[in-house]
Amino acid sequence: MIGSENKKPFKILLIGDNCIDEYVYGICSRLNPEAPVPVLDYTRTETKPGMAANVFENLKTFKVDVEFITNKEKIIKTRFVDDKYNHQILRVDRHEVLTPLTQAVFDTSFDAIVISDYNKGFISESKLFEIVDQAHCPVFIDTKKRVIPDKPNCYIKINESEYNSLDNPPVNTIATLGDKGAMYQGKIYPTDKVTVFDVVGAGDTFLAALTYFYLLLGSIEKAIPYANKAAAIVVQHIGTYVLTEEDVASIIKD
Repeated sequence: MIGSENKKPFKILLIGDNCIDEYVYGICSRLNPEAPVPVLDYTRTETKPGMAANVFENLKTFKVDVEFITNKEKIIKTRFVDDKYNHQILRVDRHEVLTPLTQAVFDTSFDAIVISDYNKGFISESKLFEIVDQAHCPVFIDTKKRVIPDKPNCYIKINESEYNSLDNPPVNTIATLGDKGAMYQGKIYPTDKVTVFDVVGAGDTFLAALTYFYLLLGSIEKAIPYANKAAAIVVQHIGTYVLTEEDVASIIKD
């Protein structure tokens, strides 16, 4: 349990590509007579910030001071979902060509830099390495790139398939393993067994929680179990879910 007296506001720089997660819900009760596909009888549409914007929203729940550098162009991921069974029928992605990040000017006042890189064109490989080289604080990176910085001040958060595709994963790599938890330097950190409804955004939340609890506790080994708990909360909800203050309180209490 972490006492509230230990908490303090941290200053974090977040860099990454954002999107809009759009959910089109309806009921599937018949097949299309024109083709062997279901017909979705529309009921409602929900939109939420996604990708790096989801990391941003979760960091704000932890009451940190966040400066966010992101793309101006729109990326929209539309998911068509059968509301009765929570079954995703189709995802349609629309995105404009992103203007690459040219400058990432930051001072030494940040407690951490978080890079949420979905490899959509906003952060180039050279810019990723440049940011790390300039950093005077811990850097937490979630990226889909195959070539990743390997620096003592870097912590890499990737999923299991991304980890397996790397020839030489950096030493400070945390691989998320779904319902098995996370792995760091050969050790498995198990997660709570929960009913999974949707995994969208779980990695974003894990990254935000990992950064916050590392800054709070000063140890990546201590931070990982809390990040697991945060991700376990997210997967119990349908669609992109942002932690609430009550969620954070329950994570800290446990």
